Amino acid sequence: MKYPFSTRRDFLQKASLGFGSLALAGLYGAPIIPHYRPPAKNVIFLFMEGGVSQVDSFDYKPMLAKHHGEDPRKAIGKIEATQFESVGKVMKSPWEFKQRGKCGAWISELFPQVAELADELAIIRSMTANFPEHTSACYYMHSGLGLQGRPSMGAWATYGLGSENKNLPGFVVLNGGQIPSGGLDNFSNGFLPATYRGNLLNVIGTPLANVKPNEKSDRAQKIKRRLVQQLNRSTAGGIDALESAIANHELAARMQLAIPEVMSLDGETEATKKLYGFDAKYKHTQTYARECLIARRLIERGVRFVELTIPMVNGYQRWDAHNDLVTNHSTNARAVDQPIAGLIRDLKSRGLLDETLVVWTGEFGRTPFAQGGKGRDHNEYGFSLWMAGGGIKPGVTYGATDDWGYKAVDNPLQIHDLHATMLHLLGIDHEELTYRFSGRDIRLTDVHGKIIEDILL
Repeated sequence: MKYPFSTRRDFLQKASLGFGSLALAGLYGAPIIPHYRPPAKNVIFLFMEGGVSQVDSFDYKPMLAKHHGEDPRKAIGKIEATQFESVGKVMKSPWEFKQRGKCGAWISELFPQVAELADELAIIRSMTANFPEHTSACYYMHSGLGLQGRPSMGAWATYGLGSENKNLPGFVVLNGGQIPSGGLDNFSNGFLPATYRGNLLNVIGTPLANVKPNEKSDRAQKIKRRLVQQLNRSTAGGIDALESAIANHELAARMQLAIPEVMSLDGETEATKKLYGFDAKYKHTQTYARECLIARRLIERGVRFVELTIPMVNGYQRWDAHNDLVTNHSTNARAVDQPIAGLIRDLKSRGLLDETLVVWTGEFGRTPFAQGGKGRDHNEYGFSLWMAGGGIKPGVTYGATDDWGYKAVDNPLQIHDLHATMLHLLGIDHEELTYRFSGRDIRLTDVHGKIIEDILL
């Protein structure tokens, strides 16, 4: 059964004033009734920028070992153009695969702790991307278009549903050091009102500029705010840039109280911190552990969409394993494996996993043959991702690549399908969530997208 639905844009068009008043500014982030009752309330998006190799993680292909060292043009057949056109030999995975959990999913030893949670995951092995280059592929993953300037999926989700906490933004990006290729436009609001842009919080050092008031006293700050409010009320509403600026300024003032509290982990037990990996010897594990724990704290406080960037691993800043696959993937996996497993376990123990959708993915995969000798090139024709929690059927595998892990052949998917499914789990019909821009109604999934029904409860 669908519920009545109207957008904040409709609401503003019917209102006699813009956001000149604090009361209306407060409504700007208020939740809106979804299209139908959703299983998920929040999303935690774990973005593995650089391109994790599917044949070394979640897509077991024995044929690679059988034909290791052979010419891929003879063993595999036609080889598509690659990013760097340095096609080496067929390359087996350096990591051992085993069947994990009761579901028997094949997962490599690259992710030993995540592998223990196989029965919580829905593994998709047939995702495709339209772009073999990082920047365009990152934009495509985030916004459904391989060009700069479109709203991110986090912006769309918040535009559709609002935030459940008036003191925190609906869309937060936790930065552990590595902003994805394409920069902050991956988290853009695009043509949506500016209040839906992803808010970047650094997990190391000062989380946010000016999070502490610059005024010498609370009284001085109140006087400034009162003056700004008076000036805002004197301005006619209806101008998006002004309304968004007013709403954002008011939110920023409230965030000065909320952000220090949510970023402080003093109230977390040592057992919880250990679960996430705060005591790990590898400092990048500690960084990502902090990201994951803060993500849980944010969704507990009603933040709608939280994205995590990857740590700045020295010498290997992304999963972009062109030269030394073993070192690259080993160091990056060591940084994220325990924190991700800790996050899922913690969410489940607190009763939050059922209402929190966790998504793990890169922007594309990697080739089953070597680039040169020890690396793998980009591969947009087939790669793996997984989802857990919030309405996802646990312990299932969907789709498949060919015998080489090269191209999706069984139930191939595109990023629009992922977006449609994510919105569906949040209670949003992806075909109905639109915004009028440049003369037409635009949506996250453009004119594409189908819900991946087989992985849903």
